[in-house]
Amino acid sequence: MSRIFEDLLVVDLSTFVTGGFCSLMLANQGADVVKVERPGAGDDIRHSGPPFIDGESPYYWTVNYGKRSVELDLKSDAGLAALYELAEEADVFLQNFRPGTADRLGVDYETIKELNDDVVYCSISAFGDTGPWSQRPGYDLLIQGISGIMSVTGEEGGDPVKVGLPQTDLITGMWGAFGISSALYRRKLTGEGDYIDLGMLDSTLPWLTKQAGKSFAGEETQRMGTKDPVLAPYQAFATADGYVNVAALNPKLWRGFCEAIDRPDLLEDPRFAENADRVENMNLLESEIEARLTDRTTDEWMDAFVDAGIPAGPVQAVEDALNNEQTEARGVMTTIERDGQEIPVIEHPLNFDRVDSGFESPPPKLGEHTEQVFSELGIDDERLAEMREEGAFGND
Repeated sequence: MSRIFEDLLVVDLSTFVTGGFCSLMLANQGADVVKVERPGAGDDIRHSGPPFIDGESPYYWTVNYGKRSVELDLKSDAGLAALYELAEEADVFLQNFRPGTADRLGVDYETIKELNDDVVYCSISAFGDTGPWSQRPGYDLLIQGISGIMSVTGEEGGDPVKVGLPQTDLITGMWGAFGISSALYRRKLTGEGDYIDLGMLDSTLPWLTKQAGKSFAGEETQRMGTKDPVLAPYQAFATADGYVNVAALNPKLWRGFCEAIDRPDLLEDPRFAENADRVENMNLLESEIEARLTDRTTDEWMDAFVDAGIPAGPVQAVEDALNNEQTEARGVMTTIERDGQEIPVIEHPLNFDRVDSGFESPPPKLGEHTEQVFSELGIDDERLAEMREEGAFGND
């Protein structure tokens, strides 16, 4: 079957995760993503670790499957000229420099548009192109704090806690892929390219949802551990050997849950009669439920909850989350071979009926495709050798 972004060329100058995850999503749908990297060093995420496997960070793998890598020295005239040749053919041009850096390098939108007037250009930064904070550097940790996420993450009365994955990087990358896809659709209708100004803080705020709703109503938001501000029981509970998440969020599920844990008396308790009552008294409710759940193991309770149709799930370690009977059945975890090495791949979740998707090649080695990519632009071996001599690909 064909792939949605088949024949789409993405030139990606970004580093680390925001742009990397954005172009990864496009690669998963068939785009030819050419990753432009600094000669001899490459994207810093290649060296982000430990751990390392054969000198390379497996973190790098997770956001670079299915791409091709070229080395270009953008501070040299020859390297910049080579990039321009690539940009002339690009459908998408992506970078995540701080505002102003692309202009200094000569890879800003106006320059690239002069070469390719229907290009879709996406610029990712911490705070976007405008506003008093636009020149500030920013990383996931900072945005998690500034966006309010850390103010509502962690145990009640405890210190602010960062979400344990680079959440705002990934959120921003997803917005980037959505914005690029939208601009490409508009280009198909109008023939016009576009410029996308994407800030990490702007990207994160729409995800506040429940917490934003409380703020709109004039209520104070707070850290609640695994509890939910508007639903109960909807949290993690301790068992005899671990934790289980329970989401009994309507009257039918609440009744079924009480029966499954053999506590029908909770149904008659006026403190827990309606969801609003349970939210008001969720600490008392937690004590009542955990007193029962700690009598059995997580697996034993899961058997009971599955039989009763109660939405529940164990709190798993990452290894178990990646490898279990459900992910195996869905083909979530696969491998791709690179030079005799089996590289684990986490597949993306879009399973189309009429088009193909998925990663077809491993994360590239630094500069692995430099000559291949430029040969495809019609540059012959003699000219490639001259470009190398001129320092376009760095100094060996």
